[in-house]
Amino acid sequence: MLCNICRSKDVESFLTSDHKIYWNCFYCGGKFLDKDFLLGDMNERQRYLEHNNKIDDPDYRSFLSRLAIPFKEKILPNSRGLDFGCGHGPALADMLKKDGFKVSLYDPFFYPDTNVLSLKYDFITCTETAEHFYNPFKEFNTLDKLLKPGGWLGIMTSFLTTDDMFENWYYRRDPTHVTFYAKKTFQVIASQRNWICEVQAKDIVFLQKTK
Repeated sequence: MLCNICRSKDVESFLTSDHKIYWNCFYCGGKFLDKDFLLGDMNERQRYLEHNNKIDDPDYRSFLSRLAIPFKEKILPNSRGLDFGCGHGPALADMLKKDGFKVSLYDPFFYPDTNVLSLKYDFITCTETAEHFYNPFKEFNTLDKLLKPGGWLGIMTSFLTTDDMFENWYYRRDPTHVTFYAKKTFQVIASQRNWICEVQAKDIVFLQKTK
């Protein structure tokens, strides 16, 4: 068994009280759900439609501003970006567009135009998305290919709680959340791709492609 996140062999499985099997990686510090417990596309899409993520919801926009405000300081005016995993209510892209940035949308369920994945971008945002990655090692390689040299990737996801809290952690209880990251995990992800890693704040990390 290899870690879904970093491909390390240094992993160990464990069982939770709801009879789900997870894997813990001792190298990168991440955890991920065993593939036998993944929802599948139809059930996953239906779950996303239950989320009340409306573009004009002020609370949702305030939540996303925790990433948007410091991220805008990293990118140049008129930069072109991609909101990767934007969901059915791409509020962050709307916020960035209103600030003068050009933003394309991609989501495998709601904005599945793969033509946008053939371009290169000055920046990519990935908010409340990385925890849904079935194969994060592959997904981060894709993001690396999409970024121009010097480009920035902004990620928002709830960082792992302590091991003793994982069992009852609300974030784990969402059936679409299958991959969980610690600060160390993003440092490993960055080192494997020669990126710069900046943990901006709790649950927010900025990654820069150096070349």
